[in-house]
Amino acid sequence: MRIAFHGAARTVTGSKHLITLKNNTQILLDCGLFQGLGNLTEGLNESFGFDPAQVNYLILSHAHIDHCGLLPRLVAEGFRGNIYCTPATSDLCRILLLDSAKIQTQDAEYANKKLREGEPAEMPLYTEKDVLQTLKQFKVIPYNCDFQIDINVILGFTDAGHIVGSAAVHLKINEDGKTTNLTFSGDVGRYGDLLLKSPQSFPQADYVIIESTYGDSLHQDVAPIEDTLREIIEQTCLIRKGKVIIPAFSVGRTQELLYALNAMELKGELPDVQYYVDSPLSLQATEVLRDHPEVYNNGVKEVMKVDHDIFGFKGLKFIESVEESKALNGDPRPCVIISSSGMAEGGRVKHHIRNNISDQKNTILMVGYAEPRSLAGKLLAGQKQVWLFGQDYDVFAEIRSIKSMSAHGDYEDLLQFLSGQNPSLVKQVFLVHGEYKVQQVFAQHLRDKGFQNVIIPEQHQEFEV
Repeated sequence: MRIAFHGAARTVTGSKHLITLKNNTQILLDCGLFQGLGNLTEGLNESFGFDPAQVNYLILSHAHIDHCGLLPRLVAEGFRGNIYCTPATSDLCRILLLDSAKIQTQDAEYANKKLREGEPAEMPLYTEKDVLQTLKQFKVIPYNCDFQIDINVILGFTDAGHIVGSAAVHLKINEDGKTTNLTFSGDVGRYGDLLLKSPQSFPQADYVIIESTYGDSLHQDVAPIEDTLREIIEQTCLIRKGKVIIPAFSVGRTQELLYALNAMELKGELPDVQYYVDSPLSLQATEVLRDHPEVYNNGVKEVMKVDHDIFGFKGLKFIESVEESKALNGDPRPCVIISSSGMAEGGRVKHHIRNNISDQKNTILMVGYAEPRSLAGKLLAGQKQVWLFGQDYDVFAEIRSIKSMSAHGDYEDLLQFLSGQNPSLVKQVFLVHGEYKVQQVFAQHLRDKGFQNVIIPEQHQEFEV
């Protein structure tokens, strides 16, 4: 058996890990879009590093675009197998992939308006037609249920606690009369998350592929999330009369923010200002989360006994039309704007940042992971000037962050995720979905816990196991 790493290798995006059995059966774990890597991004998304038509099965850990966003491209280039995922992941992928196709098409149309004579036309990575074909190939499997996807392969999912529907992938692979157990973590959530259940334990594995986004960090904020949110909103909106702009992923982070703000209202602590969610996708994703209450932790279930809408509160408005979104930039009144994308690399939030970043009364609040080369990453690094829409903008707005709102576990969460494993029985641990310097630190944490054979793959590197 061979494992090749064609994405999320020494970076945090583009998740793709290809397993090839001795009989040449190919199983692809995730098929994510590369994001936030500057000039490298386009080339990485146009070349898989393998032949999609040769892949037999696709197993999807969750619906974030950096894990599912190239599925339609894979299908367009010849993949005809089943795509296995949890029911909630299937529901989310429908809205996220259709939105992604729309963006791809719009971007290509915009680029083609500026073509010079003789230049080739820009083509989208995929179209809505490709997405609709992709969705036909989805096959849902619930958590904690062994499912035979191939005569030699049994698949199981456990809850990874990252976003609604997220799963750790467990494969029992039979070759030459011998069974090999391989676990792919997907993205691991937090223990004690605001909304979701904690990651589940899982059976002993021979090989583990695990994310390492925060492999060198602990999410230790001085104050609870609600206290920090209230302090930032009061200081910005009530005292400075400014706006709080929050780049937030449409899936997961936005709902967690709404839940925290709703909790503040229940306690009578919510500042009296307008709250906007400026993302049609966030509205759809929130409805999906409402449709899957089985993912909620016990604390949320207790709140639901006294509050039927845990994502709604006084002063909240979802913005759908472009016209309404633009109107927010012309409205001088203090408010809170939650908008995607989470790393501020595109979407409506980029416009809100441009219109508010050079005014010191405003605050830009980061609530999730930011790739260092992304706009959010540059702001968190303290950059005093940023390039937006063909122009430099001075950074005078206050830049804040709440690290503990990340959907990714810190290194203690990751170690707890692995705590049910006997390290002496794990033959190899492969670190993916992390920056190389961070992975080196996490590798040492793992060795300290007894996992001796820890490997940090490079892009397109293949291993015989």
